[in-house]
Amino acid sequence: MHIDESFFADPHGMYARLRASRSVHRVTGPGGAAAWLVTRYPDVRAALQDPRLSTNAATSHGGDYQGLPLPPALRNDLLHLDPPDHTRLRRLVAPAFTRRAIEGLRPTVQAHTDTLIDAVHPAGEADLLAALALPLPLRVICGLLGLPASAGAQIASWTDALLIPGRPHAILDAMRQAEAQLRDVITHKRRHPADDLLSTLIQARDADDRLTEDELVSLSFILLAAGHDTTASMVCNGILALLDPRMHWERLLARPELLPTAIEELLRYEGPLPLAIRRFATEDLELGGVRISAGDSVLLSLASANRDAAHFPCADDVVLDRTPNPHLSFGRGTHLCLGIPLARLQADVVFATLLRRTPKIELAVPASRLTWRPTHRTRRLESLPVTF
Repeated sequence: MHIDESFFADPHGMYARLRASRSVHRVTGPGGAAAWLVTRYPDVRAALQDPRLSTNAATSHGGDYQGLPLPPALRNDLLHLDPPDHTRLRRLVAPAFTRRAIEGLRPTVQAHTDTLIDAVHPAGEADLLAALALPLPLRVICGLLGLPASAGAQIASWTDALLIPGRPHAILDAMRQAEAQLRDVITHKRRHPADDLLSTLIQARDADDRLTEDELVSLSFILLAAGHDTTASMVCNGILALLDPRMHWERLLARPELLPTAIEELLRYEGPLPLAIRRFATEDLELGGVRISAGDSVLLSLASANRDAAHFPCADDVVLDRTPNPHLSFGRGTHLCLGIPLARLQADVVFATLLRRTPKIELAVPASRLTWRPTHRTRRLESLPVTF
């Protein structure tokens, strides 16, 4: 079976058929490399926490997976390292992403949200992806790291190049630009430190020698890239799910206290990441009744696990008060998403503000006319036109 971009245009029916036959399937993954695709909830959850599955491609033992064409300084980022290096780098940034630290950003996130809505509200219509879902997390992550808001457009272009497949030269060019510009930013921050996360990381590099210069660059890049794209996708996908059909939006209007559980349900129903970071078996193992050899590539389908009807009743429906809701959209184990509190905060502010300020919001076109971005790496609409 071949996993290509057409597969991800409407993956949920295919995943249901795959789960019905068995959990683990041999596939040709995106990019042409052979892989094992894991689809059922118990096996995906177990694999996310299995230390025998590494995210470091160096453990593939010379397999056919080539990975992205990245410059050396950006190859070993936080997502693709194993302990102890992963643990060391994660500890450097974790204090900035605690619930308490993130909750302190609520007034800032609210101010950004109101400003963005103010810009389009008088017109009574907007592309909510371009007007809100994308610029909000860019502003927030730039502020957290201490970059000017004007850097957002450049960061988004780097991420788009990285996520849209089939353009290796564009990826390499964009990543070289990203590395060069981040090194310039770091040089400037060394001379003009401030109360921001990037200055803190530079201090950890220069004074404490807790990471290398390349690790400083790659860590900065992954925080910027991951810190905005998945949140933009989460917000955009969530709004669509609430408006198609619109009864979900009406229910939230009537019962806004459901918003916390609704956000978790929207993450389960159409999360931003169809697949977890690719894993590689470091030794022979068995998963879902299938023998996997050392060095084999393993794709864990978060999207399929989150729609597994054996684990989630009415899995293909949006159930705004679903509890419990142990979805896997943020991953589990060592690579559990670092930015969970920040993503949840932004979703909470955005949806609460839209409910309050644009209660009559509707899709401007039928949902069937909306298109998904042509990539297997994230799940996001190309645009989300609405009327107020």
